Amino acid sequence: MSDTPKADSTLSAEPTIAEDPDLWLRKAKTLSEALPYMRAHAGRTIVVKYGGHAMGDPELAKCFARDVVLLKQVGMHPVVVHGGGPQIAKMLETLRIQSSFIDGLRVTDAATVDVVEMVLAGSINKAIVTEINQAGGFAVGLSGKDGRLIQARKLHRTVRDPDSNIERVLDLGFVGEPTAVNPHVLDQFRESDIIPVIAPIGIGENGETYNINADTAAGAVAAQMKASRLLMLTDIKGVLDKDKNLIQDLTVERARLLKGDGTISGGMIPKVETCIDAVEKGVEAAVIVDGRVPHAILLEIFTPRGAGTLIHT
Repeated sequence: MSDTPKADSTLSAEPTIAEDPDLWLRKAKTLSEALPYMRAHAGRTIVVKYGGHAMGDPELAKCFARDVVLLKQVGMHPVVVHGGGPQIAKMLETLRIQSSFIDGLRVTDAATVDVVEMVLAGSINKAIVTEINQAGGFAVGLSGKDGRLIQARKLHRTVRDPDSNIERVLDLGFVGEPTAVNPHVLDQFRESDIIPVIAPIGIGENGETYNINADTAAGAVAAQMKASRLLMLTDIKGVLDKDKNLIQDLTVERARLLKGDGTISGGMIPKVETCIDAVEKGVEAAVIVDGRVPHAILLEIFTPRGAGTLIHT
C-alpha cells in the first residue's frame, strides 16, 4: 500500500497554479505569515473547549477537526474538551426523563447522570474522535473518570431570597466541580501523536460520577497543563462592549471592571470567570471565540488580530 496521502477533494476542486497564480500566492503568503505563531506555540498545549453551534453543524465540525489536526502536525499539543447540552436534552426527552436548570446548570439526579455520561462519554465523544481521525489525526476519547483524570466533588450553590435576604443552599444533585486534574494521563499524550478528546465527566472520592460544566472542565485542564492558550468556542463573537462591538483584548483587571459595571452579563459571566481563573493559575491567555466562524481556531492562533476576545494578565 502506498504511503502517499490521498488528494483532498476540496483541494482538487480548486484551480491550478497556472489557472490562478494569485490565489496560490496568497495561500503561500498566509502560510509564511503563520510561521512566527507556529514557533511561539511549538511544544505548548492548546486546550479547546468545543461546543455550541459549531459542534452541531457538519461542515463546521469538519473544519474544527482539520484545524485540530493541523495544530498537532505543526508541533502543538491540542487537547479537546467538549460539551453536549442539546444532545443530552434530546436524549432525556426521548427517554421521558424530566430535567431542570438552575443558574444555567442542569439539575442532575441519578437517572439523569447516567444519561449525561452515556451521551457525553459515548455518542458525542466518539463522533468527535471519528471526525478528527477522518481528518488525518489520531484522536482518542476519554472521560474525566478514565485514569481519574478529572477528580471532582459535589457543587454547592447558594441563592439569596430577594424578599427575606436569606441565603439557602441549592441541591443540584450529581453536578460537580473539579478538585484536581491528573497530569500523568495528559502527559502521556503530549509525548505521542495522540489528540485527547475529553468528556467533562468527573469522578468523586468514592467513585461517584459527576456532571461538570464543559467550560469549567476545560479551564481546569488548561490550568493544570499550563497551556499557552485556552480557546472557548461559543456562539457569539466574544466579549462585547455596551454598543455590541467586539472587545479584542482584555486584561484580567479590566475584565473584572466590565463585569462589575454590567458590560459583561448573563451567560458570558461564567465564561469570563473561567478564563480569568485559568489565566491566574498559569495559562498564558484565554480566548472567547466564535465557533460558528469556519477555521476560527486557526484565525485566532495564526493571525495577529485573532478572532475573539483575548484575556490575559
